[in-house]
Amino acid sequence: METNESLRCAWITGAGGLIGRYLAETQTSHAARFEIIPLTRLMLDLTDFAAVEKRFRAERPALVIHCAAMSKSPDCQANPAQAKKINVEATAQLAALAADADFIFFSSDLVFDGRKGGYIETDPVNPLSVYGETKVQAEQIVLTNPRHTVIRTSLNSGASPNGISAYNEQLRAAWKKGLTLNLFFDEFRCPIPASVTARAIWELAGQRWSGLYHLAGSQRLSRAAIGELVAARHPELKAGIKPCSLREYQGEPRPADTSLNCSKIQKVLSFPLPGFTQHLRDHPEEQF
Repeated sequence: METNESLRCAWITGAGGLIGRYLAETQTSHAARFEIIPLTRLMLDLTDFAAVEKRFRAERPALVIHCAAMSKSPDCQANPAQAKKINVEATAQLAALAADADFIFFSSDLVFDGRKGGYIETDPVNPLSVYGETKVQAEQIVLTNPRHTVIRTSLNSGASPNGISAYNEQLRAAWKKGLTLNLFFDEFRCPIPASVTARAIWELAGQRWSGLYHLAGSQRLSRAAIGELVAARHPELKAGIKPCSLREYQGEPRPADTSLNCSKIQKVLSFPLPGFTQHLRDHPEEQF
């Protein structure tokens, strides 16, 4: 058994967010091999490049799991320069500092235009949003190092530290206000619990796999169907859902089907990636 003195240091950026929180709290044999340092924005501003380099040189993490991002698409559309600084430039600096370490970067299914769905890792990217564009740019930087890893994921659910980051929390908050939500019946994703994402990432880190992987749930669901599943867990909210078509949407372009084929990562995991319906049924204790 390793002693505290022999544990390797692992940074988790974005520890104040949903996935970062689950990564920091997940107890697995793979995670136990590291001294985990969860980093929130208040602890270390990743756009303060001098401060990041100083701390990195002092702690010399053997593993960096980079979850931090400007992740809300409307915010990225409104401020593309800031989105690029956080999502691309900060990632580039971290990847460079971690050139001789293991580095796992979180990307998104929104790098695709959604015209076909069932995307595999070798499918061409064509983002429709500034957020997606920044993720593509960061992916290209990270993958220049053969020991580094890019994880494209989909909608993650769970309990975030601030209680409002996860999409299931946002749905509940709206229903508590008595709102009826317009949810698309023709926009498809592969939702995955953040607890499952964290378990998979620690397995990947433990086996030191690298490259590009898709990590999402095994069930393709529409936004409306996802909403119905979350609503069923909270009958006390009397959730209001109005299924509608993406064709009626008047905002920024949205990809219709960014469902991911996760066969590649499934081959290296010790457990099957669950469908969202199955996971909700099998884990009534989890918050959704």
